[in-house]
Amino acid sequence: MSGLPPARGDAPHDRRRVRRRSWLEVRWRQLRNPPPPVLRAVISDLAVAVILGLAYLVYDLALSRGVSLPGGDLRPLAAAVYVLLVVVAGSGITYLVVLQPTGVPGHGARSGWSAALGFFAALPIAYLVLVVAIQVLKPLLLQL
Repeated sequence: MSGLPPARGDAPHDRRRVRRRSWLEVRWRQLRNPPPPVLRAVISDLAVAVILGLAYLVYDLALSRGVSLPGGDLRPLAAAVYVLLVVVAGSGITYLVVLQPTGVPGHGARSGWSAALGFFAALPIAYLVLVVAIQVLKPLLLQL
């Protein structure tokens, strides 16, 4: 008999059976315990989207209240620039913040994969922040 622990398949039969979790339980656990790189990517993209979304909301409110701005009504262009800036800035910040593990504690490496993670997190976040700003906050602020 060797001094090695038994392999996974060689475990004794008296082990407790593992209860199979439902789809909802699995998703709830994933929501409560997100992987740190994904959490950092979402937080950095959300911060950029909220700041730029507030700037877009101020511009939209000014036009809605009849303030004459140079260039006229450029809301579609402003929305496109907003999404582009959120994607570029969010990807860049995620590239700087999310380090890939190297196996050496305390040392990480930057990679294009971090920027890709930020890019794919930025697209839905930019859209959702814009929807909340225009569909929820704008009507509330116009009533004031």
